[in-house]
Amino acid sequence: MKSWLKAVLLATFALGACAAPIAPLPGTSEAQLAGKTIYVTRHMQKAQGDDPPLSSEGTAAAERVADMLADRNIAAIFATPTRRAMETAAPLSRRTGVEITAYDPRNPQAVATLVKATQGAVLVVGHSNTVHDLIGRFGGDPPPQLTEEDYGTIFMIDSKGEVRRFELE
Repeated sequence: MKSWLKAVLLATFALGACAAPIAPLPGTSEAQLAGKTIYVTRHMQKAQGDDPPLSSEGTAAAERVADMLADRNIAAIFATPTRRAMETAAPLSRRTGVEITAYDPRNPQAVATLVKATQGAVLVVGHSNTVHDLIGRFGGDPPPQLTEEDYGTIFMIDSKGEVRRFELE
């Protein structure tokens, strides 16, 4: 090989080694890049009143969430401090021994930071008006905004940022 070609190739490789890492694609979050699986759901069906508990239907649905995720190596559970969100997360917490960490739904970046710092799979319990934003912050393509009637959907964001939707039966 000619010496000038060798010099050009060598310079190209040297410059490539010094280059800054390629930035993530737009819409890709640091949480997604950490290679974890993130489950996001809205709290289950609620009763009436201020800070209502789950209804009997919601309590049964929360048990089904635990059935679905109990063997998924959940390392952390995050829920808003509302009674309905905490009660949605409680069955999984009891089965896995993972404590529920409360987060402020008005500060979604704070929970995104907590999720990023967690090793392993994570469950985040939110509300109809927060699930869309949370999925986007975790690197997934946000689904349409949930309505007040939407219950029982679990969104899974995998390590590639792909979002899968599961409905409780």
